[in-house]
Amino acid sequence: SRGEMMIRETMDQVIEFARCGHFETIDITGGAPELHPDLGNFIKSVSPYASKTILRSNLTALPRKLNHLVDILKESQTTIVASFPSLNEVQLESFRGKGSFQSSIDTLKTLNEMGYGKEKTGLELDLVVNPSGSFLPPSQIETENRFHRIIKQKWDIRFNRLYTFANVPLGRFRTWLVKSGNFENYMEKLISAFNPCAIKGLMCRNLVSVSWDGYLFDCDFNQAAGLFLGKQKTHVSEIKNPPEPGTPIAVGNHCFTCTAGSGFT
Repeated sequence: SRGEMMIRETMDQVIEFARCGHFETIDITGGAPELHPDLGNFIKSVSPYASKTILRSNLTALPRKLNHLVDILKESQTTIVASFPSLNEVQLESFRGKGSFQSSIDTLKTLNEMGYGKEKTGLELDLVVNPSGSFLPPSQIETENRFHRIIKQKWDIRFNRLYTFANVPLGRFRTWLVKSGNFENYMEKLISAFNPCAIKGLMCRNLVSVSWDGYLFDCDFNQAAGLFLGKQKTHVSEIKNPPEPGTPIAVGNHCFTCTAGSGFT
């Protein structure tokens, strides 16, 4: 496991950046951000500076911190975006570990009990599905309808939206693609699925990604690839406002992931 963790000084600098930057959304991700001991205070401090706050979770780490976070999450109406890659227990546990499926189901039930995923509560619960191999995701609408139906029938769980995303050829997934001889074939699939309509909504055009140590990137994937915002190593403490419109965006072949099919958000 990796141990990178944003220090309090950097968190304060991010809060100041949010205060000055007039962002529409604050999107908190990781890693497992729910394991950060200062997450609750961070959400309380940063959420007033944006219309929407999002916390991304893989559902396995969240139960350990939920009791401490519940009031803060509800008060700030933080949206929870939960990774739930499969309705098949064997398939999910093949890459999340034994017991992770039931743990995820239990966490979703707890979130429902808190009001998440239910109408007229203002507490949004969204799910994210990624394929488990070197292929592209199925139709988002069909997958969302299937998940709504099955997850309600089997476990009486409700959620708001579901997003299907292709796997990005970076990190461990890229290593696996190369070792298994699937890299070129997977890249061809991404390129063939290019959707010009996805260009307008690309996240690199609308957000700034801040790493755990405070450096800025055009998106989370450029952060993973080590491509700094504007191709310059800039710390969040050195900037007060978002990049000017027209600022060049660093790109790589992983960018075809976000232009394939429905795109990436």
